[in-house]
Amino acid sequence: MARFAAIGLDHRHVYDMTDGLLRAGADCVGYNSDTTDQRVLAGFRKRFPHVPEAPLDRLLDDPAIDFIVLSAVPCDRAALAIEAIRRGKDVLSDKPGVTALEQLDAVRRTVHDTWRIWSICVGRVASPAIQEALRVVRSGELGRLVQVVSLAPHRLNRELRPSWFFDRPAYGGIINDIGMHSIDQFLALADVAEAEIESSTIGAFGTEPDGFEDFAEIILRTPSVRGYCRVDWFTPDGLPTWGDGRLFLVGTDGTLELRKNLDIEGRPGTNHMFVAGRHTTRYVDCSTLPVTYFHDFVTAVRTRDLSALPQEQVFTVCRMALRAQADAKRYVAARRP
Repeated sequence: MARFAAIGLDHRHVYDMTDGLLRAGADCVGYNSDTTDQRVLAGFRKRFPHVPEAPLDRLLDDPAIDFIVLSAVPCDRAALAIEAIRRGKDVLSDKPGVTALEQLDAVRRTVHDTWRIWSICVGRVASPAIQEALRVVRSGELGRLVQVVSLAPHRLNRELRPSWFFDRPAYGGIINDIGMHSIDQFLALADVAEAEIESSTIGAFGTEPDGFEDFAEIILRTPSVRGYCRVDWFTPDGLPTWGDGRLFLVGTDGTLELRKNLDIEGRPGTNHMFVAGRHTTRYVDCSTLPVTYFHDFVTAVRTRDLSALPQEQVFTVCRMALRAQADAKRYVAARRP
């Protein structure tokens, strides 16, 4: 049984990663309590009361621990990952895994020197609906894929956010933070190793504090597939979920739509798929379909087989997100009087 420890408890994503790994058969044998947000630490202790607390060095030096899960402040994740890898551990990081190209280069060198695994838990790999959409695309039911449109609104939940959440150097910017999900998703659906970033745009349209990046667009392309991605922090409070995430696929023979988090004024629950083909339409409830990412990661730790989790793809997604963030045109809305 693979054994892991959780460190950098600064974001609630650590809950889902830990739970997914436990369900995949791994054993969480310790956590480090260092945090910038005591609410996250309290939530971890409540959800996983059986996991013992331990000093960071003890966890990193324990030869019986196979890998580390970390969800630290984004700007600190690369250094923690490198430290863990240098001390013999594989790493599963919350996104974004890095906030600067220099950090990515350092992680890449460390991985290549040690042959350790550095994986990032992006939305696609943990979404049963996106996994089913990938299956449909690859089956040929939609014909040749022409366009991918990804809409990813998020709720700000200001009262739950620590101060670093509003500090761009700390979180890396909106595209690097939440836009990388859409970039990774596009590459997977288009079935390519890399794509051209045709343009990117970032807006600060009035969310306090001044200059906070609350909107972004990315236009991607391959020789045969176009992509448009929008991310924002404008989910209204009246919506009964953190964001009405949607995915639209256009193929030469059909179309597909995902309502990832809710079917507004429609079916209850999450992970809704709608497919229209040459002769009919159909609805697929993806909520009960399996998510294999955590099992695949645990298997890779044991077998070193990365075919289900290509390491180079992780590097590519991070680099593209950082480039789109750095090269984006920026717009700042005037304050209302």
